This record gives sequence, C-alpha cells and structure tokens, in this order.
Amino acid sequence: MRFDIISVLPGLLESPFAHSILQRAQKKGLVEICVHNLRDYAFNKHKSVDDYPYGGGSGMVMAIEPFARCIESLKAERNYSDVIFMTPDGETLNQSIANSLSIAKNIIILCGHYKGIDQRIRDIFVTREISIGDYVLSGGELPAAVLVDAVVRLIPGVLSDETSALSDSFQGELLDAPVYTRPADWNGHKVPDILLSGNQAAIDNWRYEQALERTRIRRPDLLD
Repeated sequence: MRFDIISVLPGLLESPFAHSILQRAQKKGLVEICVHNLRDYAFNKHKSVDDYPYGGGSGMVMAIEPFARCIESLKAERNYSDVIFMTPDGETLNQSIANSLSIAKNIIILCGHYKGIDQRIRDIFVTREISIGDYVLSGGELPAAVLVDAVVRLIPGVLSDETSALSDSFQGELLDAPVYTRPADWNGHKVPDILLSGNQAAIDNWRYEQALERTRIRRPDLLD
C-alpha cells in the first residue's frame, strides 16, 4: 500500500513515520509513505503556494496550481483509490473508515494550511474529505499522520499479532473491555478472578459483557 502526502511543511511528518509500527511496516515493505513538498510545485520563483482570497477577508488561500501539478504528476505514475483532503468539515474518521481504506492500494492525502484551499481543488481532485474531530488545527499534517496510523496497523503483517487489531475498540462497534497483566495482586488491587480461571469461554463472555457495559456508560450512541 502506498500513501502520497502533499504538504507545505513536510518536516512535520518526519517523526510520526520514523518510529514504532509505521517504521516497521515500511521496513517490511508492506507500506510506502512518500511526503511531497508542495513548494516544489509552486506557481512562481518565490515558491509561493497561496494568495489573497477573492472577495476579501482575512487569511491566505492555498492556490489550485501547485496541488494540481503535484496530483497530476503522481497520477501519471500510478492509479489511486482516493484523493483525500483532511478537513474539519469532512466525515469524521472512525474504525469503519479505517477498515475500508486498509484494503486500498494507493492513496493521496492533501494537507491544507492558512485559511484553507481553493474550493476548485476539492471539486476537481478530491474524492473524499475526512476530519479527525470537531476542532481546527494549524494544518492537515497531524490529521494525515493519524489517518495513516489508523489504516496501516490494519494491513496484514504489520502487527506481530494480527488478531490484536480485530479486538480493538470500535471494531465490533463496542469499546474494548478492560485489560490486565502481571502482577495479579498489586497492593491489594487484584485482577478479576475470571481472567485467571483458564476457562476461555467464560473469559470471552466476561470480556463481551464488560465491553458492552463500558460502551453503555461511555458511548451509548454506539449502541443506537
């Protein structure tokens, strides 16, 4: 799977992709993450990628030409399943979206900045718009990193235990059950006896009941 991320600040994405699971996934050859500097496709010698908004108002708007040049250059090399724009007014990222994107082959992600991007970019090139929450960040780089992390960990072979991702919160539209590890008794705080019983059927049932109760208390909307 390949991600091509277009950013005016590519340095912001160096660390998230250079450690832990994302680093290992790339070393295994399971995923390729390429970050492209939008200024390499600027519309003048000053490397400009933005301009004043038509109609007046505050802030600068990212221009259509740099994005168009970069996207068209990438599309000339391969086909893409989606061109995704990270934006607060997109559909809210959830596990279902991550699951569906994990079977894609190639994805382009656009990172906005300033006042926003020229609407024509969204109208002509973007196939999907995704938000990571109802708030505004300085740019789309951190949301892009969140999206890539959520998707890559679902690719077969990325996690050492592939069944781990299947039991995460939201996979079964429930939050995950509580988890414990050694010691079984820490200063009088004990692990539930059922988890030490060795009765796997009873343990699975306990975990389901705990997940259901946690979801009912914390996210009842999921049960609806």
